[in-house]
Amino acid sequence: MTLSIRPARSGEAGLVLSFVKELAEYEKLLHEVIATEDEIAASLFGDNPRVFCDIAEWDGEPVGFALWFYTYSTFRGRHGIWLEDLFVRPGQRGRGIGKALMARLAQRCVAEDLPRLAWWVLNWNEPSRVFYRSIGAKAQDEWTVKRLEGEALAKLGAVG
Repeated sequence: MTLSIRPARSGEAGLVLSFVKELAEYEKLLHEVIATEDEIAASLFGDNPRVFCDIAEWDGEPVGFALWFYTYSTFRGRHGIWLEDLFVRPGQRGRGIGKALMARLAQRCVAEDLPRLAWWVLNWNEPSRVFYRSIGAKAQDEWTVKRLEGEALAKLGAVG
C-alpha cells in the first residue's frame, strides 16, 4: 500500500468539491456549501490562483485533501499558510494520511521560510483536536473568530 501527495490538477475541481462536501457533511454543515465546480476550478486553476490544494492518494485512489492559501503576519513581517480544509475519507483514516498532508504543508513552510501554519477546528470535533495536539499544534484560545457576511457585509460595504 502506497501513499502519495500531489497538487490538484486542472480538471479535478469536481474531485475537490466532492471532498469539500464530504467534509461539510462530517461537520454537519453541508447546507452551507454553495460553491460550484466552476468556482472551485476558477479559484484553483484560473489565471491568478490564490488558493491551492494537495490531494492524497492511497494506491492511486484519491482519499483526502488539504486546501490552503497564503496569509500574512504584520507582526512577523512574513507570509504563512492558512489551512482552510483538511479531510480524509473515513474508511482511510488511521493510516497517517492526515499527518502526511499536514507534514507536506509544514515542509512547504520550512522550505519557503514561512513562520506559521494555522487553521480552525470545530470545538466539538474531538477526534481532530486530539490529532492536532498529537502533531504539536497549540490552541489559540485567546482569539475569538469574527465574521461579516450576508446582509451585515452588504450594509457595511455600502457605506461610502
